[in-house]
Amino acid sequence: MTLAHELGHGVHQVLAAGQGALMAPTPLTLAETASVFGEMLTFRKLLEGAADKNERRAMLAAKVEDMLNTVVRQIAFYSFERKLHIERREGELTSEKICELWMSVQAASLGPSIRLGPGYETFWAYIPHLSIRPFMSMPTPSATASLTRSMASIRRRMKASPSAFALLEAGGSKPYNELLAPFGLDARDPAFWKIGLDMIEGLIAELEAMEE
Repeated sequence: MTLAHELGHGVHQVLAAGQGALMAPTPLTLAETASVFGEMLTFRKLLEGAADKNERRAMLAAKVEDMLNTVVRQIAFYSFERKLHIERREGELTSEKICELWMSVQAASLGPSIRLGPGYETFWAYIPHLSIRPFMSMPTPSATASLTRSMASIRRRMKASPSAFALLEAGGSKPYNELLAPFGLDARDPAFWKIGLDMIEGLIAELEAMEE
């Protein structure tokens, strides 16, 4: 699945190459589309070939954990960055203040069942993209919880739709909503996000049913 994910990035960039050096790079909102889509297709294929119930349960549990971690954790990273930039307007931030902001969002995202022990307050420092590319955390939950899952849910109808290739070939040359329009999707509509979250909920329900 990791290989499928990274190959998805490669396919995306090869298809977008015709846009030229300035417009081929994808916007953050679409950067993980092909990669997560390829990853999910591979997961589904592997799941179909699971040898027995125990193997299927293990695969489902790992995927559910991965998706929840991707969506919840990445959004927590975004919330941390947002708080950081808002606080920075008022002046320089001490390391203690940054740690305080980090712990506030992590506690909220992980919930009361997870104990955040001493030393975790500096874990923000090990995430390189927080300083390299601001708000880089957002495309992964966007792709994971919405666009990719929405596309996957209609894949049975569209197969190898020209629309899917057009989205990837566009690179950064068109606005996000214009690229989603051929799929009948609108990121401003809450229903768009619900499609993706419903898919995650469905996998959780399938996993829970196996325990009965």
